[in-house]
Amino acid sequence: MKEIRAAEIGAEGIGKSFGSFAALTDVSLTIGRGEFLTLLGPSGSGKTTFLMILAGFEAATCGRLRLDGADMTHTPAEARAFGMVFQGYALFPHMTVEENIAFPLKVQRRSGAEVKRRVAEMVEMVGLGGHGHKRPSGLSGGQQQRVALARALAYDPPVLLLDEPFSALDKNLRGQMQDEVRRLHRDLGTTFVFVTHDQTEALALSSRVAIFNHGVLQQIAPPKEVYERPANRFVAEFLGTINILPLTGVTSGSDGASGVFEGQTLRMAASLGAPTATFALRPEYMALHAGALPDRNSIPATLVDLTYQGAETQLALKTPGGVGLTLSQPTAALPGSLAPGAQVWVTWFADRGIFL
Repeated sequence: MKEIRAAEIGAEGIGKSFGSFAALTDVSLTIGRGEFLTLLGPSGSGKTTFLMILAGFEAATCGRLRLDGADMTHTPAEARAFGMVFQGYALFPHMTVEENIAFPLKVQRRSGAEVKRRVAEMVEMVGLGGHGHKRPSGLSGGQQQRVALARALAYDPPVLLLDEPFSALDKNLRGQMQDEVRRLHRDLGTTFVFVTHDQTEALALSSRVAIFNHGVLQQIAPPKEVYERPANRFVAEFLGTINILPLTGVTSGSDGASGVFEGQTLRMAASLGAPTATFALRPEYMALHAGALPDRNSIPATLVDLTYQGAETQLALKTPGGVGLTLSQPTAALPGSLAPGAQVWVTWFADRGIFL
């Protein structure tokens, strides 16, 4: 099958205002050719507005867009010829699966033979063999989403834009469609730009993640980096659970840094960022012990609550100074006698965490 084209997109100082409200402020980034970039953020963060500007459905108030180096700031949506998968599928209800997929090809006035061949290829690619004659009403949600993907990819777009395409699906079906999109990206190699508010989805699918808040691009980096080395407190707290420890007396040297938390001296590795008064630590890097350990950072705490989650149990604790902590521990490793009110020590190695 013909390999789908992939394009590079450059955004330079993109801003978008609606009256006095700034939906986007000075967004600059490059979307690499063939990469899978996810735009992530809470509702109202500007991620969908930025996607609509990329698509050409919204005009930027300021800034420039480039496609493979050429200015496309004022290029209309139809001339950009990007593929688009909408949140609500946007299938034609009176058309069959094959007719829906064929529609953009016919708009481009492809030959009848080419349309027939390409539709057959796409039906098989998205696993809908035997369903080509059905209308959307006769398909499941996941099957409808596959039709939307096939229609968007049928005409070899240089970029595929996906606007929260899985939001209406249940958890299991959502997982299946994530696998499907990951496979399609790997097999086709085109440029994907994906919008979601689901952190787990973003980390699982992306080459890089661009995190937005209040219209400002907070960080753009590979999933492992944004999770383990967040650029600021917003990114750290938005991407899953994190514990924030305020430190005093922070000092640093060639071998690392140290600071004091509620009377306990904590030591941190030199690789954890420039020392500040705020230290952050993911729950999975912390452990419970009956007492302090000499080879690890250790702080006392009281167990407040346990939440059983199958293989993992989430523990809520509070330090003597009133700082709340959250830990994730393997359920099988926890003593059966552990109950709220227990006095424990929370420990972690010096090379875990990050300064914010």
